[in-house]
Amino acid sequence: MSLIKQRALNFTRMKIFWPVLALTAILLFNFIFVPGFFQIEIKDGHLFGSLIDVLNRAAPTLIIAIGMTLVIAKEGIDISVGSVLAIAGAVSISLLESTPLWIAILAALAVGILCGLWNGMLVSVFGIQPMVGTLILMTVGRGIAQLITEGQVLTTSNAAYGYIGKGFLFGLPFSVYVAAAVFGLVYVLKKRTALGLFLEATGTNKISSEYAGVEPRKIYLFVYAVCGLCAAIAGLLVSSNISSADANNAGLWIELDAILAVVIGGTSMRGGRFYLAGTVVGALFIQSLSTTIYSMGIPPERILVVKAFVVIVVSLLQSERFRELFQSRTKQAVAES
Repeated sequence: MSLIKQRALNFTRMKIFWPVLALTAILLFNFIFVPGFFQIEIKDGHLFGSLIDVLNRAAPTLIIAIGMTLVIAKEGIDISVGSVLAIAGAVSISLLESTPLWIAILAALAVGILCGLWNGMLVSVFGIQPMVGTLILMTVGRGIAQLITEGQVLTTSNAAYGYIGKGFLFGLPFSVYVAAAVFGLVYVLKKRTALGLFLEATGTNKISSEYAGVEPRKIYLFVYAVCGLCAAIAGLLVSSNISSADANNAGLWIELDAILAVVIGGTSMRGGRFYLAGTVVGALFIQSLSTTIYSMGIPPERILVVKAFVVIVVSLLQSERFRELFQSRTKQAVAES
């Protein structure tokens, strides 16, 4: 077998192959059936177009998915990130009128970390199952956000705050740079520090890692704190984009898209090795799919059904057992014919 064929075969066996293939298929579909999808225009020095919209709108989901990747690598889950997003947005908007911008931002980030530590404490210290432990904050968090906003949709006219979610830098939306910075920091954490090794070790085998001197409890607290911080950053992007804090609708069901992005990206829900690049591709795939569905004019009541169907197909293609079963059935059908 030639070197090129061997490398191609090795690439198809990589976890990132199927999410990349799925994203490529979505983009190819848009290239053929959605006129102007790849058209990019320059207005007032800024880039505009469907591709730019995909990057911009995927940023909050991507940031949360990065934090979720660390949690899932520890065989956990965090379904409260949407509520934490709403709390962070409510805190920042409510403080803008009475405090400097930097204090409002830091307060929102601090609240996100505290929420993450709360989840981590329930899971690691009290031994509550991750789904149940984070379900508490998922439910209560919306109420906390409503208490902060007093049941109203708070608005702001602060231009500097609006720049976070609506501004442009070197032609691209500023939110893209925020997402890239979060990815870069977590990637360095994984590749350049011992903590990244500890994350995968404790997720793969908790008992063995304890004998090796790693304290899983502290790792749990750390990853949930990071996940809460990521949710707070996403909350800043979402609230600044619309210049308001909506406790009821901000970040609603975003946790599901984040979990899907992680799983589609190749990270197993059973913990262990995690793939940040795959998570990025997964988030871009989900947002590209949503943009494609809207561009085709599919009725709103059918959007979730179409989206679910495509995600199911991609998930099945990632399953080696499903592919082997499909190939065996295909060979059998060919032989019988």
